[in-house]
Amino acid sequence: MKARNKRLILVGSGVALLVAAVALVLSAFQQNLVFFHTPSEVAAGKAPTGKTFRIGGMVEEGSIAREADGLTVRFAITDTAKIIPVTYRGTLPDLFKEGKGAVVQGRLEDGVFRATEVLAKHDENYMPPEAAHAVEQAQKAAQTVSQ
Repeated sequence: MKARNKRLILVGSGVALLVAAVALVLSAFQQNLVFFHTPSEVAAGKAPTGKTFRIGGMVEEGSIAREADGLTVRFAITDTAKIIPVTYRGTLPDLFKEGKGAVVQGRLEDGVFRATEVLAKHDENYMPPEAAHAVEQAQKAAQTVSQ
């Protein structure tokens, strides 16, 4: 075999390996991609069904209820326009409180959001930008409806 043919085979193999590696990385990225939705979008049916996504907003006042097992918690997330009921089994973050910002990740099943992860805001002035924008938009919409 000539040196030129060996070089072509080596370059072709390298390109094939590179394409396979890029395809694997893109596949893993697509599987781990999680979209953010507001409670209003979820209520309007714009959230994906059967897929994991995030909902952000405020924890509804008076909505936190703990089950007898001590791990399951029920609460509601709101953007001041719509309210989505949430169930979560696990330990909540220390900063998780009623009336404070939170982002929950999970799936929507039978009208209830089954959270697999709960993220609370960092301090009293912090709210995820998406959640802050959603609350602001919902408040503007509520003001125009009431006028």
